[in-house]
Amino acid sequence: MKVYKFGGASVRNADGVRNLHKIIGEEQHLFIIVSAMGKTTNALERVFAGVQQGDRAAAQEAVDGLRQYHAEIIDDLWHGPTHLASVDGFFSELERIVAETDYRPEDAELWYDTIVAFGELISTTIISEYLRFAGTPNQWLDMRQCMRTEQRHKDAAVDMEASAPLLRQAMAGADETIFIGQGFIGGAPDGSTTTLGREGSDYSAAVVANLLDAESMSVWKDVDGVLNADPKIFPDAVQIAELNYLDTIELAYSGAQIIHPKTIKPLQNKHIPLYVRPFGDKRKPGTVIRGMSAPVQVPILILKKDQVLLTIRSRDFSFVLEEKFSAIFSLLERFRLKANLIHNSAVNLSLCVDETWHIDEAVEALRTAGFDVMKTDRMELLTIRGYTTELWERYARGPQVFIRQSTQSTVRIVRKRG
Repeated sequence: MKVYKFGGASVRNADGVRNLHKIIGEEQHLFIIVSAMGKTTNALERVFAGVQQGDRAAAQEAVDGLRQYHAEIIDDLWHGPTHLASVDGFFSELERIVAETDYRPEDAELWYDTIVAFGELISTTIISEYLRFAGTPNQWLDMRQCMRTEQRHKDAAVDMEASAPLLRQAMAGADETIFIGQGFIGGAPDGSTTTLGREGSDYSAAVVANLLDAESMSVWKDVDGVLNADPKIFPDAVQIAELNYLDTIELAYSGAQIIHPKTIKPLQNKHIPLYVRPFGDKRKPGTVIRGMSAPVQVPILILKKDQVLLTIRSRDFSFVLEEKFSAIFSLLERFRLKANLIHNSAVNLSLCVDETWHIDEAVEALRTAGFDVMKTDRMELLTIRGYTTELWERYARGPQVFIRQSTQSTVRIVRKRG
């Protein structure tokens, strides 16, 4: 069994879906994980925002736009006006949620997960139906029933032990050898829908690969493989032929859009190679990630945008004894804030965190707990692995740099966004 994962950009239109079918070709024994089409998750976040704010008209408008977008893809694939009953059913369910939900702030993450999950459910349904229409038998699976997660929303971890029998039972007895499942979503013990964090489809695919002892996992992207930098930001980006698991985890943690940070562990545990391959040309080798690899010969630049710098000081100056660290990080966990960089002095603790819903709530909670907090918006975190003198001079100096941390091989820079 091989596991293939296709992202939303790859299947954003009918041509992308047809290309997915072309990539599959005559292969059998595939488990295919697919994300929501195009920018569907962003649109569903607008649906959620409408529900959250009590603006049912705005939420319904976003649903109408999504219905039209997917209808155009379906009509293109089937060469004329076509209705898929299962897709219509999902949209009807989404509209019912918009019309009837009695929203409570304490249920924000629950309703977020419930709503955004429709993107993957709809995309995989369209793709499964199209593959059958095009002569490729397959079995559609609802990963909410196959992927058991912890009782946590927006960033749930998968319970591997509980998921294994659920997944195998769902596949048992199927005549087909190609399976289609959703990335990004799972089911909590109480039956509610959970999500695995943005870009969590990679993690979904890795979990499936682990549970099925797959021979390999391939992620199909709109680049030739893993690059040493984002070509949209750094035009001189070049491809990296090989990476090992450890380097990939380090890069993902720093914010590289290579692969979801939680993806590598399930693969490493079973020694499953991960291929990052170009969606546009399956003949190209892409990049392979495995236990051992050749050294990377070029600097790697990773820019993590949408950051906030929190500078925290204890009013009684007790940081000298580091007595307050546990209280601070407990508050961060409560408000789902992850520190991407930590810098401390005798009396100050500086944290570079993702900009999220709960930043202001966390700042207020820290102040209530006896800390002075300075919040600096519009920040970004640049990590350069294997930096050169020229890169240091270009990026690590200047008044826009707030924090600079360096080791022999890596420099991390918190700077004001330009």
